[in-house]
Amino acid sequence: DAPDALTLRAALLESNNRAATALQQRVGTRGVLRLAADAGLEDLPEVPSLALGAGVVTPLALTTAYSVFPNGGFAVLPRDITRVRDADGNTAFQQDVESERVFEPDVAFQMVSMLSDAIDRGTGAPARRLGVRFPVGGKTGTTNDFKDAWFVGFSSSLVAGVWVGFDTPETIGRDAYGSRYALPIWADFMQRAARVRPARAFERPAGLEEEA
Repeated sequence: DAPDALTLRAALLESNNRAATALQQRVGTRGVLRLAADAGLEDLPEVPSLALGAGVVTPLALTTAYSVFPNGGFAVLPRDITRVRDADGNTAFQQDVESERVFEPDVAFQMVSMLSDAIDRGTGAPARRLGVRFPVGGKTGTTNDFKDAWFVGFSSSLVAGVWVGFDTPETIGRDAYGSRYALPIWADFMQRAARVRPARAFERPAGLEEEA
């Protein structure tokens, strides 16, 4: 291998932009766009900087897209209302979960594993210092000039995303990284939510083995 070669896991741990763009070039931008659209991220630009976050996404869309990983490869449509009951307790309206397989469970688990490492050993490590002790995965995000700070992550039972920024984009502050501004909000929410939706160990698909 070349001296500067990285595994995908190592590249994700350190948020290596060069590795991200190289991977996009290797697999093809159109393939990336197709998979992103299947996961709910539509109307992204067909540009070389796509892997670095070019394009506009809402917090809801990005959080929804992340759900494909702990869901075992199934993309889901977000629901604003799950059920409406009348005065007698009868169900007057119900919106069921709509899901579609985007990729295979072993691929989803590989991403869960790498995003778990990103919290244990990468840019998401502050989550552990902030008290998140149960199994989780996630990723920080920071845009140019510190105008947006992101963190999207998940447990086995819940996916949550946090965006920090201004309605009219401007610099949030000095060194306004996602790990400093968005991640603490996410960590606090996930700890509280775990009391209602307990987190379990992520299930490894049969036949998938760990390599040293």
